[in-house]
Amino acid sequence: MLTKRQNLVEVMKGGNPDRFVKQYEAFAMMMKSPITRLKPPIGGEIKNEWGVTIRWPEGQLGAFPVHDDAHKVLKDVTQWRDFVKAPNLEYPDEAWATFAAEAAAVDRNEQYVTVFVAPGIFEHLHYFMGMEDALMNFYEEPEAMHELINYLVEFEIELAKQFIKHGSPDALFHHDDWGSQINSFVSPATFEEFLLPAYKKIYGFYKENGVELIIHHSDSYGANLVPFMIEMGIDIWQGVMTTNNTPELIKKYGPQITFMGDIDSGVIDFPGWTKENIGKHVERACRNCGKLYFIPGASQGLAISSFPGVYEATDEEIDRMSKEMF
Repeated sequence: MLTKRQNLVEVMKGGNPDRFVKQYEAFAMMMKSPITRLKPPIGGEIKNEWGVTIRWPEGQLGAFPVHDDAHKVLKDVTQWRDFVKAPNLEYPDEAWATFAAEAAAVDRNEQYVTVFVAPGIFEHLHYFMGMEDALMNFYEEPEAMHELINYLVEFEIELAKQFIKHGSPDALFHHDDWGSQINSFVSPATFEEFLLPAYKKIYGFYKENGVELIIHHSDSYGANLVPFMIEMGIDIWQGVMTTNNTPELIKKYGPQITFMGDIDSGVIDFPGWTKENIGKHVERACRNCGKLYFIPGASQGLAISSFPGVYEATDEEIDRMSKEMF
């Protein structure tokens, strides 16, 4: 029987996997670095490490930045240098001890030592200024947007240096939502001008320094951006939603990139969830997408679910489909 890591490699190279990859099973997530990503408690509000006010309203599935006049970090992108200040990345080696120990304890034949980065470049932009201003500024203030993106790229590369120094990761799991359920937030041309060069630098740096696998989370429509994903070095697009027509993407791009998802979290992960409903969606995904270049899983961007038991039930249903199809 192949290890979790070996089985994933067989899926990605179009080889001979002996079962479906179960969601995140091949990735050992290193979440205990001193580089803090601050999030509010449910019903609470915080100011994060970048100075962005974030709230998590009661009854909502997640937190989001506050962009009214009193809380917006950046009201004029041309003045970004005065208001956008990257958090500290300089910590003594002792602060990295837990991170380093957890990385050292992973059996790398079984799993990838995987570092986690969020928010991504595009998300940072709208965290600072709001979605409307971010989208408009690509057109109205392109020079300032390029400058701010370059600043964020420099920060991410410095962060990568710390991860590589203290944990020698095999994989990167990177968040950056690039679309709604039905379209990308920006046109392919705008993406190519602003975001493609940024990610080529970031993902290129990781790969030049021994990181084998780039997993990018964007639980959205992104079929029109897949060629750019391939060019920037993404190995797995995690979060691919059914609105992308995943089977067609696998046929077109499969040898170049692997697709993880095709089970929209919203249709399985809700208060009245049932195992029968989860099983129906898992079976559809597995039968439609096949055994190669595809990892079945919920579109949510970590090995968690919003409601208790959903993630585990999804794993069980993937096991069932492995028994039926392998």
